[in-house]
Amino acid sequence: MALKEELEEQGNWLFRYRSMLPIGILLIALLVFVQANIQYNKIITCSTSYELFCLFIGVIGLAIRIYTVGYTPKNTSGRNTHEGQVADTLNTTGIYSIVRHPLYLGNFLMWLGPALLTVNTWFIIAFILFYWIYYERIMFAEEQFLERKFGESYTNWAKRVPAFIPNFSLFQKSAFPFSMKKVLKKEKNGLFALFLIFAVFDFVGEWLNNHSHFNNFIIAGTVITMVMYIILKFIKSRTGLLNENR
Repeated sequence: MALKEELEEQGNWLFRYRSMLPIGILLIALLVFVQANIQYNKIITCSTSYELFCLFIGVIGLAIRIYTVGYTPKNTSGRNTHEGQVADTLNTTGIYSIVRHPLYLGNFLMWLGPALLTVNTWFIIAFILFYWIYYERIMFAEEQFLERKFGESYTNWAKRVPAFIPNFSLFQKSAFPFSMKKVLKKEKNGLFALFLIFAVFDFVGEWLNNHSHFNNFIIAGTVITMVMYIILKFIKSRTGLLNENR
């Protein structure tokens, strides 16, 4: 098998199981965090301000996802089917005018936040390298699919727009209106997941060191976002308020 075909095959396989990546990163990061606390007998997150800085990084990633999903039409730039890629149209405006894979950029920042909590330089470097290798293959497979489907329209867009690091000078206003319904439906669990992860790290760190100096902001945020998630989950499953045509 040619290397190009092999990379595409690997990317398609990883795409189908991409939801498992955050779980693996979280478990490893938590193990690194626990080991460091046991080894050095101290809370390694250093301060409340550092925890909030890490949370801020994650929130930036979520904001990128929200902006991307809110401005894109149905069957593009979302949680595609289990069978593979879906793209009824090629997104080239809005955030897609400055970066080709904004959702993966958002994912990277969302999970960089918890990785930074470990305050372990080698783990953070390993996370970045693993994410690069993992998503590089997914992006390769996705771009092969888009090139075959949209041909010259895709190649012309890809030539001028960077894959992962945004070029803000290229920005063009989105061709679609922002859809809060789509955001609430597709991204309802993101903020709650972030706060919950940080609350778990905070609780584990305090428990291992027999302290009770919990981060009240993170605890309050976890409770509030959990309530929001439950309400949105109920609305989605029991009503049609979040449904839309596009």
